Amino acid sequence: MEKQKRITLNADKRKVIADVFQDHFESNSKFKKAWQEAKETYNTLREQAKVKINELVRFHQPQEDVDTIRSMVNKYGDSGGRLYNDNCFHVQTDVPRMDRDYNDNPIEKFDDVHVEFQADKEFLTAYYRDEIKAKGLDADYDVRLDNNYEKRNPTYYNSESAVNGYLGWGSRNDVSKGQTQFQKDIWENDFKLVVIGTSYCHSRMFQTNNENYLWFKNFNVARDNVILAHKNLFDHVDKKMQKLKLGLKSYRYFDQAKELADKLGVVLNDSVLDAHSTMALSIYSPTNLADLLTDEVEQTRDEKIAIAKQLLQEQQNSLN
Repeated sequence: MEKQKRITLNADKRKVIADVFQDHFESNSKFKKAWQEAKETYNTLREQAKVKINELVRFHQPQEDVDTIRSMVNKYGDSGGRLYNDNCFHVQTDVPRMDRDYNDNPIEKFDDVHVEFQADKEFLTAYYRDEIKAKGLDADYDVRLDNNYEKRNPTYYNSESAVNGYLGWGSRNDVSKGQTQFQKDIWENDFKLVVIGTSYCHSRMFQTNNENYLWFKNFNVARDNVILAHKNLFDHVDKKMQKLKLGLKSYRYFDQAKELADKLGVVLNDSVLDAHSTMALSIYSPTNLADLLTDEVEQTRDEKIAIAKQLLQEQQNSLN
């Protein structure tokens, strides 16, 4: 019986293999679950926030007053008053705190929180991480810097431009590829209230009881948690990938990567290479590297086997 020839690895094949491992690390990570839960929590609170802010604004600016000004505008134009469709508000507590003015005299201050229903690029990049990656774009381009902006290079700016284009910032020529709506626009128009006054959000302050004020502060925390969960997911997977990539560089043959994959419950077959046409360190042997890449909370052997069988079946089905 003819002995099967060992598959030799090169840079392209190592990249394909690394992508398989990365997908496994992400899909089976508690940090991926935390990111999904952060999004779900924000979605729930966002719907509640729409109701709460509507009640608060209409308490301070009753609908009959809005209707009166609208009729005055229809009759007198700009002289009749001002109305604006707003998605940004300032909510102020009714409980003062003592502070000092610039003359060091005691003064009462009322804290406020900025509540907005539009979304900035950082949030949308975190929120739509999977969708952005599915487009072949790097959703982690910014968190990868870890606030060290000296590391910005042409690759960073190219990724930034591509993600901005997908979300709806910057030039929209040739970036939509059939996309009829941009996420920026969807979030911008998702919720708006007619308010009395100008378009300047900070010019209006809606005071409420301290319980409501604290609720809106927590709503903002829920938004920030989506961003934080994205960073935590990237950091967790990136640490594993740094070790994995060094290990793959020391592997000459596919069966070495396959051995590592089997130890970690990663579904890896040589068919994945068909879809894409130096010193060996003992620490990166398949056994040792498997230990380095194992999560603190590990799945049971039966769970790994079940997942591996399911993924293998899906992979085989896609090849048929």
